[in-house]
Amino acid sequence: MTPSLALLGKRRFLPLFATQFLGAFNDNLFKTAMVILVTYHIYSDPTQEASFNAIAGGVFILPFFAFSALAGQLADSNDKARIIRIVKTAEIAIMVFGAAGLLLSNIPLMLVALFAMGVHSTFFGPIKYAILPQHLEKDEVLGGTGLVEAGTYIAILLGTIVGGLIPAQVAAGAVLATAAIGRLVGGKVPPAPPEADAPCPRMDWHIVRASFTLVSATLHIPRLFLAILSISFFWAMGAVLAAQFPPLVKNVLQADEHVATAFLAIFSVGVGIGSVLINRLLAGRVLAKYSPVSAIVMGLFIVHLYWNVIHWPDILPGEQLMNLTQFIRIPQADWVMFDLFGMAVAGGMFVVPLYAFLTTTVSKSETARTVAANNIVNSGAMVIAAVLLFALVQMGVSVAETLLMVAVASLGAAWLAQKLHRACD
Repeated sequence: MTPSLALLGKRRFLPLFATQFLGAFNDNLFKTAMVILVTYHIYSDPTQEASFNAIAGGVFILPFFAFSALAGQLADSNDKARIIRIVKTAEIAIMVFGAAGLLLSNIPLMLVALFAMGVHSTFFGPIKYAILPQHLEKDEVLGGTGLVEAGTYIAILLGTIVGGLIPAQVAAGAVLATAAIGRLVGGKVPPAPPEADAPCPRMDWHIVRASFTLVSATLHIPRLFLAILSISFFWAMGAVLAAQFPPLVKNVLQADEHVATAFLAIFSVGVGIGSVLINRLLAGRVLAKYSPVSAIVMGLFIVHLYWNVIHWPDILPGEQLMNLTQFIRIPQADWVMFDLFGMAVAGGMFVVPLYAFLTTTVSKSETARTVAANNIVNSGAMVIAAVLLFALVQMGVSVAETLLMVAVASLGAAWLAQKLHRACD
């Protein structure tokens, strides 16, 4: 067993890993079930479908922008394990509304639950990274971060598959059950109180002022500034890709929801593999050495995906949407899936070292606030991406053409990552 995988046998890591795994699984089980329900069973207009996916992405991300400062302050001034228990209890209540929305096919109710899950993830997000330096040795942090990222994307994979395959009525029960199990597992996370020799931060409940103060206090550190901007580019690109997969599959590739689920699954597996691979390449060192080339490779795969999409063979009008078996029989389908996998592996290799920078650059007493500042900037970039995507769709820009926008953005991510690598030499 490799040193990083050996962490899965430690109580100081396993309960946290399992808790975040179940949380990511439940997020994506609910989101996928909702998106498939709306895209394939409620709406029947390509513009409405693409617009809904952009809106849903913005609704989930908005709480990260609004409440991350509060989440960071609370995590650094309280026992992180206690906050986990509170957050996981709230998840059960949130999923009552989410399950009701799925059962009733009620879009406003589902969006309310999605927003509340965004709030839930906002308060859990800083903890899952900030707790690692407290429970792990310094040379274990990169491995632990890689496992958290890989586990998150495996959970996304499983949640995506389950949410795309089971009926909405079954998904309603599954999200409630997963939330309850997550609460039980979260109760096993070992205590992680504030550092004894660190001053306790004074809570600022004014979310705008607190957010501005937190970001300003963090971004003055050059390599943190570059790491956070690079991560923000990654998540903005990911937000556009994730929002466009279901409309791309249905309206361009003319395939059913099982193919859309397979796309999200391939992407999730790829990021998970990239997350583990980069840890092996760096051998536990926190470096941005491979991030610039990873961003460029990601962009090249996206360009090739665009080429395959615009040259996709026409299907006769009136023919039913292809199922997964029919889809994979088309020669170009292999290239489309290869491009998805390649861009995801490169994406995982790009982002994991950058998260490790966040938790190793500052003292343990400031890690939650640093991650929270990162979440604010990331979410702002993702909301901007969602708004831009919505506007482009309304202006008639095709789903395929938005892929080129993401490919161009990867050059910006590569440039920032290269500056970070040089700053750390």
